[in-house]
Amino acid sequence: MRVVLAEDLFLLRDGLVRMLEAYGFEIAAAVETGPELTRALAESAPDVAVVDVRLPPTHTDEGLQCALAARRARPGLPVLVLSQHVEQLYARELLADGNGGIGYLLKDRVFDADQFVDSVRRVAAGGTAMDPQVIQQLLSRRSAEDRPLGRLTPREREVLELMAQGRSNAGIAAQLVVTERAIAKHTSNIFTKLGLEVSDDDNRRVLAVLAHLDGDR
Repeated sequence: MRVVLAEDLFLLRDGLVRMLEAYGFEIAAAVETGPELTRALAESAPDVAVVDVRLPPTHTDEGLQCALAARRARPGLPVLVLSQHVEQLYARELLADGNGGIGYLLKDRVFDADQFVDSVRRVAAGGTAMDPQVIQQLLSRRSAEDRPLGRLTPREREVLELMAQGRSNAGIAAQLVVTERAIAKHTSNIFTKLGLEVSDDDNRRVLAVLAHLDGDR
């Protein structure tokens, strides 16, 4: 699996390169600036891009914007964004096109190698990997009782948060120590209460829920 990596801090970039290579990934390019990232994504045709939100020369959202431009040029290009802090605007922009193969993780997650590598693989496969803190903040924006989210039970909210992270029904059941049948029932109730059609495509259902809760779709 070929990876384009963009991170301006040398030690972190070098550490990520070594980690990914140790898990069998091929590093197609490891760059530190926005322009370099744009060229690498166009020339390398990677299976997945792992991108820091803030890159030179602007140190604002250069990395994110380069990744979004690449996804417009190549719809569905898998992109895992890394950020120091939760930025709801960045998460919304990443989710806006409704396609799969996306992730948004806080950099703290990088230090758990197994979790980070699992996220890279999930995104590369067209799935979703969202940081729990990002999900909580997105959900909190729609928590008022007069909004659809207010109709959910506490257990359904737990299931929704885990679903939005990209977990399968089996993964949610294991996390909550219940049966898959129970999770399937909660999932059905969630979609009914939010006015969303149930789908067998886990990734698309997650994106639909996130987009709905965030008020952008």
